[in-house]
Amino acid sequence: MKNLSDILPLYGVEHDMLISKRGDLTISYELQLPEIFTLSNTDYESIHQSWIKAIKHLPIGTCLHKQDWFLEMQYVPDFDREHSFLSHCSDRYFLDRLYMSHRCRLMLTMPARDAKPVNSLYSSLLRKHIVPVETIDPAFAKSFEGTCSQFVRVLGDTGQLSCKRMTDAELVDIVNEYLTLGTDGLRRDLDFSGGVSVGEKHTVMFSIANTESLPAYCGPRITHDPYSTDTVKFPIGFVTPICQLLPCNHIYQQFIRIENTAAVLRKLEKKKLRLQSLSTYARENRVARDATDSFLQEAASEGRQAVSAHFHVLTWTNNRAKLQELRNSCAAAFSAIEASAKIETLGTPQLYWAGIPGNAADLPENETFLTFAEQASCLINTETGYRPSDGSFGIRLGERISGHPLLVDLSDEPMKRGVVTNRNKFVLGPSGSGKSFFTNHLLRSYYEQGAHIVLVDVGHSYKGLCDLTGGCYFTYSETAPISFNPFVISGGGLPDGEKKESIKTLLVALWKKDDESFSRSEYVALSTALQLYYEKNVARRSFNSFYEFLSGEFSDLVRKDGVKDKDFDLSNFLYVLRPFYKDGEYDYLLNAAENMDLLSERFIVFELDNIKDHPILLPVITIIVMEVFISKMRKLKGLRKIILIEEAWKAIMREGMAEYIKYLFKTVRKHFGEAIVVTQDVEDLISSPVVKQAVINNSDCKILLDQSKYENKFEQVQELLGLTEKEKALVLSLNKANDPNRRYKEVFISLGSRISKVYRVEVSPEEYLTYTTEEREKLAVTNAAEKYGSMEVGIKSIIQQQNSEA
Repeated sequence: MKNLSDILPLYGVEHDMLISKRGDLTISYELQLPEIFTLSNTDYESIHQSWIKAIKHLPIGTCLHKQDWFLEMQYVPDFDREHSFLSHCSDRYFLDRLYMSHRCRLMLTMPARDAKPVNSLYSSLLRKHIVPVETIDPAFAKSFEGTCSQFVRVLGDTGQLSCKRMTDAELVDIVNEYLTLGTDGLRRDLDFSGGVSVGEKHTVMFSIANTESLPAYCGPRITHDPYSTDTVKFPIGFVTPICQLLPCNHIYQQFIRIENTAAVLRKLEKKKLRLQSLSTYARENRVARDATDSFLQEAASEGRQAVSAHFHVLTWTNNRAKLQELRNSCAAAFSAIEASAKIETLGTPQLYWAGIPGNAADLPENETFLTFAEQASCLINTETGYRPSDGSFGIRLGERISGHPLLVDLSDEPMKRGVVTNRNKFVLGPSGSGKSFFTNHLLRSYYEQGAHIVLVDVGHSYKGLCDLTGGCYFTYSETAPISFNPFVISGGGLPDGEKKESIKTLLVALWKKDDESFSRSEYVALSTALQLYYEKNVARRSFNSFYEFLSGEFSDLVRKDGVKDKDFDLSNFLYVLRPFYKDGEYDYLLNAAENMDLLSERFIVFELDNIKDHPILLPVITIIVMEVFISKMRKLKGLRKIILIEEAWKAIMREGMAEYIKYLFKTVRKHFGEAIVVTQDVEDLISSPVVKQAVINNSDCKILLDQSKYENKFEQVQELLGLTEKEKALVLSLNKANDPNRRYKEVFISLGSRISKVYRVEVSPEEYLTYTTEEREKLAVTNAAEKYGSMEVGIKSIIQQQNSEA
């Protein structure tokens, strides 16, 4: 037994530096890495080059020690906060969900000037007592700080990595965490009699300590087969399989020591001559000679930096019976990068000891291999797990590996960071891909955070959510048609510019066919007619009174001014709109007794399934619904407003609506609002210039669901949406390797083509029953709601029944 304080190689912390007892100085940084599954081939190359450049800034003898911690954690929600029914169900569903937490520390160690090389027989671990050095040259420390500053500046030049220097208190914490293999702060006994045991934690170590263990190919990235297709290869970091994708508690240790390249080459030249003289005696000597010559040739021709490197994975478990399972998992992970890492036995204690933050200079030389900075940098971990958004607003989505729930802000945070210039969203997903399911989840999240929502739907996809929130649900039928009065102005007076544009768009949609043009003179005539109509004292504003005004006073004015029919054919206008006047076929549509006051209603659904193919009613009602939204947009100051149009393309693709849609999409952001358009047919995108110009170009957030059926013709969609090759790979990877034990689908989200990720859309059973569009399940929920008097109680009864039958 030894007292840890007697042999601990660290002397203390001072000026945010770790100081070892032999005089080594270590400056540590908390390193923030890019998120997994979000980098392109170019990104990996850029990060790789930044590591190489940064390493070349380090002086000879410096030890780069990077420590990546991957800890298995359990998700614990905050049950004390205010919950809605569905939010509480979601928290309960994800309670104790396991996920991998990642922390990355970068430590740069400058050994003392008189430090001697260390091997496994002379590790400080084997000493009975360490006498600390008495003084350290301040100029030496100052010079090292400058070197480290240059290193992290070069490392951060790509914009992908960021470094934060650790303080004295943080340095003490990371040393204690390493010595205890945990964050609970409990000091544990260290047992090196059979490997390494830290208290009740039994460890296994796999190391790459020689060139024989290295894979045949090293590069910044490898192909992740589960997410790849025949035509598109999905890249991940070269060592990601032994890092983020290894599902157990482990630390990935990376050591790179900067060597004196000139001295190394002189030594190898002598070795080459020695092997040359022995090459006639054994084939192995000739192979070694050729390998040494290749190394010397590359170093001379390319100007390579020689380094000594060591890499190992330290994993642990509290259950000794699971050690073999850990060995199998680690072996499989190393085989994914084609590395033949060895299980450490005798050398484990010394390697564990060298892994103490600030003690990298104690790494035994016999546990390292000679290589170049370019190859060593390939084995540095470059990725971390998904991070939640910083604020408190957003939607709950699952990270891709474990489904761990994250708060994802698709609206406010991207605007603040300048990633997007508007909050508009475009959603594309074929039938059955889960687009309505996702939009239900999105709208429910926004509704619970205070948003006002207006939906134009075709297909009854939002009936369950509307009933649960107590919203207004309007659907068209012959016996109870929807009626409006767009001519009424709240509070009286004259309409503003937006109101007049809305009415003009409506009138043009009623008057003109899709292939008919709308001239400037006709636009002026309608504007004049509206202006004169609202200046006139009318007992009751409606389409009827407007029609009477046009056929009377305005008709006289047109004749008096000598307006020709080719400029504005009033007779044709009145004839075409006659069905909407009293006793006409559609006289109910624009002459409601009173305009619906929907300003205070926060969740409104206009279900147009019964008229989705009607050439007149669908575009008219769509325009009027948008006018309702614009009223909210203008009058509800400081409140979030959302309009969602799903599958209403027959109305949107009319040329007469192009300017109106453009106006809506460009203006909504100024009023703290967002417009969302949802479609399932790629042909809608390709065939409609209105959609492309008015919707896609003004939607900085693009959301795509499973596109596997379009895999062979995805180039058209890619070009139309302006997706990068990285984003294409992400989209085509959707649902390729889903967990068969869980029910969910994946969604691709691109924010301004700068941030692109794939998330799980995994929800609780209660949320699923609320969102489902399956007819049998919807009917069961509806019947239960009618039986028990509310959606909430009805859903609870179905879940209770399912649990009892399970």
